[in-house]
Amino acid sequence: MKVVFAEWGAYGSEDVKDALTAEGHNLITFLFPAQYGRQNRDTETESRLLTLFRQETPDVMFSLNYFPVISRVCQQENVRYISWTYDCPCFLLYSTTIINPCNAAYVFDKQLYMDFHHAGIETVRYMPLAANTERLDRIAVDQAGRQPFQYDLSFLGSLYIEKYDYYSKIAPHLSGYAKGYLDALMDAQMKIQGYDLVQGALSPIVDEMYKICPVDPEPDGVEPREYFYEQYVVNRRITALERIDLLETCAQYHPLDLFTHAKELTMPGITNHGGVEFYKEMPLVFKQSRINLNISLRGIKSGIPLRAYDIMGAGGFLLSNFQADFLDDFIPGEDFVYYESKEDLLQMVAYYLDHEEERKAIAKNGHDKVAKGHTYRHRIREMFS
Repeated sequence: MKVVFAEWGAYGSEDVKDALTAEGHNLITFLFPAQYGRQNRDTETESRLLTLFRQETPDVMFSLNYFPVISRVCQQENVRYISWTYDCPCFLLYSTTIINPCNAAYVFDKQLYMDFHHAGIETVRYMPLAANTERLDRIAVDQAGRQPFQYDLSFLGSLYIEKYDYYSKIAPHLSGYAKGYLDALMDAQMKIQGYDLVQGALSPIVDEMYKICPVDPEPDGVEPREYFYEQYVVNRRITALERIDLLETCAQYHPLDLFTHAKELTMPGITNHGGVEFYKEMPLVFKQSRINLNISLRGIKSGIPLRAYDIMGAGGFLLSNFQADFLDDFIPGEDFVYYESKEDLLQMVAYYLDHEEERKAIAKNGHDKVAKGHTYRHRIREMFS
C-alpha cells in the first residue's frame, strides 16, 4: 500500500517507519507541525495535506496519536486513516471527528478502548504498544556484546516536576477549602490502584481551578472540563508524588540511578544522570541495569506503557506496578515481575538483586516473547489487516 506517515518527532517514529517499509509498504513522509496539540482547525496543514493526497493518491494515512485535522482531510478524500495513540492523555480522541468512518483509531489502553466501545464508538480500537527488538538487539554495551551491569536499580522517566507542572501553578492560588479538598482527593486516589476516583469528584472545585488556569476543549471536543484537570493536573501530581516517594524509599536500601529531565533534583542515595536520548542511549540504560523500574502514569487505566515494552525488548529485567493488560500477553514471574505495594516493591528489589540467574532468565523470557509476537512489524501487520 501507499502510506503517508505524519512525521512530528513522536517516540517510536523511526521504528514505525522501519516496520512499514519492512512490511512492503510504499512510505511517503508528511512533515506535521511540531505544535501538534490544540490545533483542531489548521487550515495550512489541511491545504498541504490535500495537495499531497491529490498528487500521490495514497491508500492510507498513518500517525502516532490521533489528530482531527488529519481525519477531516482523510474523510473528505476517502483515504483510510490509521492512528495509534501512545500518549496519555490524548485529548484529541474526544473530538467529534473520531466517529468519521475513515478512522481506525487504535489506543494502547484496553480500559480506555472499552470506555469508547460502551459509548457506541466503533472507530476506536485496541492495540498494545510494541518494541523494535531487531534495533535494540543491535545496540551492544561493548563490542563483545557483554552487559557489565553498571546500575543495580534504575528508573528512566519523567517526574512531572518539570515544565507543564500545572498543579504547582494552580495550588498556591486555590482557596483553603479547594486546596484541602484536592489534597484529600489525591491522598485517597494514591491509596487505590485500578479505580478512578478523581474525575467524578472534581465538580465542586473545577470552576475555581478553571478561573486560575483556564483551559477550554477544542471547538468540536466533547470531553468534560473535569477531564483536563484530572489528567493534566491531578494525575500528573499523583504520579510525581508516587514516583518520588517510591524512588526515595528504594534509595534508602539500594543505590538508585535516575534518568530524568529534572536535572536539578537531588535525593539521598540517588544518582541523577539527567535525560537520555531515546533511540541509542535509553536502551543502554535498560541493558546495563540489573532491575528497571516502571511506575506508570496514573492516567493510564490498564495499558502497558511504552517504557515497559522497551525494557523487555532491550533484554532488561522489568519490575513494574500492576497493569491489567500485562496479563493478556505476559506471565508474571516468568516474563516480568510486578509489585503491589511499597513494601512489596522493596522485597522484590532485594530478592532479585540477590538471585541473578533467576533475574536473567526472566529478562530473557520477556525479550524473547516481545521478539516473537510484540514488535512494530507485528502491530503494523495486524492494523493493516
